Amino acid sequence: MGGTSLSVVVPAYNEEMRLLASLEAICRYLSGQPEDFELIVVNDGSTDNTLEIARSFAGAHPHMQVLSDPQNHGKGFAVRSGVLAASGERILFCDADLCTPIEEVEKLTGYLHQGYDIVIGSRPLKESRLAKRQPRLREYLGRAGNLLIQWLAVPGIHDTQCGFKLFRREAAHNIFSRTRMDRWSFDFEALYLAHRMFRYRIKEVPVTWYHREGSKLNVWRDYTRTLFDLLRMRFLTDYSVQTSDERRRIP
Repeated sequence: MGGTSLSVVVPAYNEEMRLLASLEAICRYLSGQPEDFELIVVNDGSTDNTLEIARSFAGAHPHMQVLSDPQNHGKGFAVRSGVLAASGERILFCDADLCTPIEEVEKLTGYLHQGYDIVIGSRPLKESRLAKRQPRLREYLGRAGNLLIQWLAVPGIHDTQCGFKLFRREAAHNIFSRTRMDRWSFDFEALYLAHRMFRYRIKEVPVTWYHREGSKLNVWRDYTRTLFDLLRMRFLTDYSVQTSDERRRIP
């Protein structure tokens, strides 16, 4: 798939209820653009019909490929696998529920041309449009968590967890070949590496965002785990040397 302009990576775990509509929306939009694209769906050990839906859709769309692992590893693992398989000059990963509509990529792309390496959708910015807000508890915990993330990992970034991020290919591959966190913490880990190891230029952009029902996030379990991951990443993890197991991805 050499010469591809844009790769879109979609991690999917038990998304049979909404994956097809999202894939149709992505392909409808991108097919109307002048540049070549590829769509990579990464099935992360789903136990429903996610894999069958993705493979069926790919059968009618030659620019799409499906990666799959029989075991659930986590969103970070799935995104890493898709990013490292991507060939586009630009690599976008977005959530399977399209909380941020695919059309919002237009707001991000121009900043890469301005010299930024990574452009991320950001919900707290004043110009962002939160068309449907998430539950209040999750919103408050998210804000508190981001303050801690800014303090310990990525100063100045207001929203590390929005699932809509665009990378230059070199930056994406350099970062995700070194990430180690397989679950929700991968977002801030990737930005931490971008900021501290590579000194990449990162731009936050306001986007339209809709809260979708059916999130796999368990508030207390996953926020506790994320806090532990943040502390482990900041104080205990040495990113200078990695084994092949630590860079593992779906073959």
